Amino acid sequence: MDDYLANLDRALKQVPEIKGSGERFVVPEPKLLTEGKTTVLENFAGIVDKLNREPEHIFKFLLRELGTAGKIDGSRAIFQRRLTFDVVTELINAYVKEYVTCSECGRPDTHLIKSERILTLRCDACGAHRPVTKRRATTIAKEEALTEGETYEVRIDAVGSKGDGIAKKDKYTIYVPSTVKGDKVKIKIKKITGNLAFAEFIEKIV
Repeated sequence: MDDYLANLDRALKQVPEIKGSGERFVVPEPKLLTEGKTTVLENFAGIVDKLNREPEHIFKFLLRELGTAGKIDGSRAIFQRRLTFDVVTELINAYVKEYVTCSECGRPDTHLIKSERILTLRCDACGAHRPVTKRRATTIAKEEALTEGETYEVRIDAVGSKGDGIAKKDKYTIYVPSTVKGDKVKIKIKKITGNLAFAEFIEKIV
């Protein structure tokens, strides 16, 4: 029994001291402003500050995943394409998982070290470290098939019970008034609710 206690005491002394702050790690939700086909991440600086990483490193990651161009403008990040809240949130979460969170203890108290071209994530809380592999671009940054306020050309495939024409585009079912089955029309999206979209008829395409 004495040997067991002595071995246990030695093992406990070898456990690294937890240096984390202990406060709950919550990344700020992205605040987006859409201007035409441009999206502005207004609180980019606040997100960078929380992640404790270089702004350029996070920004390059986002540009690569999105497959677009952009620039950092003061506390904001500007992307040359329309983005949704869900897409930006998922990309930020992906960055946190790969470049911030320790895979051993789950804490964000980490920093990046580059040695001989190998980028390593080292945890200040538990002492664990792991190489960071460059992610391949994912499909989560795919542009939405429909955007409110934008115009599209669709074909009416059916007519609903209330007389509106019904068209399909990717995951969306679009209701278009003043149309009949077989029409090819130009429409403007007025409202999107889940997988349903409601459009304004603009003109018939001959």
